[in-house]
Amino acid sequence: MSKTLIYAHRGANREAAENTRTAFEQALRYPIDGIETDVQLSRDEVAVLWHDRDLKKLGLPDKSIDDYDFQPLPEMDFAAHFPGAEPEGVMSLQTFVDAYRARCGLLLEIKNRSWEEVARQEMKVRQTLALAGSAGDGVLVSSFNMNSLAYAHGIAPDFPLVLNLEPEHTVKDARSALDLHPFLHGLCVEISTLDVDMVGLLRERGKSIAVYTCDTDAEIERALLLGVDILISDLPEKALRMRDA
Repeated sequence: MSKTLIYAHRGANREAAENTRTAFEQALRYPIDGIETDVQLSRDEVAVLWHDRDLKKLGLPDKSIDDYDFQPLPEMDFAAHFPGAEPEGVMSLQTFVDAYRARCGLLLEIKNRSWEEVARQEMKVRQTLALAGSAGDGVLVSSFNMNSLAYAHGIAPDFPLVLNLEPEHTVKDARSALDLHPFLHGLCVEISTLDVDMVGLLRERGKSIAVYTCDTDAEIERALLLGVDILISDLPEKALRMRDA
């Protein structure tokens, strides 16, 4: 069995503001295998890294990324919510990929918003795939939105695409997703749903299995014992230490 890979969730986000260069650099001080991050679009359709639906962490609870063109975003403080952090602007996906693809694996989660037009969601997919480059060089693309992944598959049939499942999704839901969309590279499941049956299904189908977000000793131990391919953690140093013990 291959060794479980440890991915830092939005960087080392307990040690620095998530999805910032400082968080990514801090994560890479440990021998992590990869970084997971989140992709959204500015109003003028530049792919940037941000997780939340709003900008409450910046003191702007009634605003979202797509309320702004890209130009002012690098000047805004996206680390404002993290105690003692130096100000950091938003990072573009282009900058992120250029800076880190040669240093570790990348898992790019495309965030979809209910208020977005389909054309914007498709633009996000196209930009992410274009910046991710060729399949097989350590970059995976994931989403909770199956329509986005189906669209991505139509553009890049060989690119490894991962469907994220919600905590309420069961093995039955996982089986249905794989039956309907056999092109999927694998699934990323929430740690509370990870069990022998879920892992068995993925192994039976020859698919990859990732798990989010493993932070407690019990969660990390369960993911390691079940032999997942990718373990995503807010505490990558702990996950690495437990894996290599």
